[in-house]
Amino acid sequence: MKLIGSTTSPYVRRIRLLLSDEPHEFINLDIYGEGRDELRRTNPTLKIPVLIDGDQELYDSRVIARYLGQKLGLETLTWDQENQLTLIDGANDSAVTMLLSERSGIDTSQDAMFYNLQRERIMTTLRTLAAMVEAGQFEQWNYPAICLYCLVDWLDFRDLVDFSEVDSLVAFRDRHRGQPGVGETDPRAV
Repeated sequence: MKLIGSTTSPYVRRIRLLLSDEPHEFINLDIYGEGRDELRRTNPTLKIPVLIDGDQELYDSRVIARYLGQKLGLETLTWDQENQLTLIDGANDSAVTMLLSERSGIDTSQDAMFYNLQRERIMTTLRTLAAMVEAGQFEQWNYPAICLYCLVDWLDFRDLVDFSEVDSLVAFRDRHRGQPGVGETDPRAV
């Protein structure tokens, strides 16, 4: 198996953690620089991660996780866990939008509907996820917990959120720093 992505992507990191005990090749691309051409050849959506397993190519972290779940015999996700992933992905997508906008020179703090909606989505979702953590819903180190870990750590790494209202998420992240692969996939180590 070959995983194509970048070391700073939370979507790639979740798949790297899912594969932490599996033999695979990781190809780290600078998707906004010299790796852009490789990405164009690999994925028509120009997104990462990409998993190549023989003749099978997969273009989205959620699809890759489902594929790996079947291939590796992992426990099938419940509908509640699927909803957890939808929450995590919603916050993550909005945060990526904010980061890319800021890097494009756009003032995301402006009172504009688009950015107001992104900020609202992020914080409403994080409050919901924090309540789930406090209720013990992420105690098992499984794919949803991995995704939550990657989201929280990436938001902290990029300094995109004030965690004072949702400090249980930081505590969750800190409790799981010793999980297999977490240290090796830390985007700060780049």
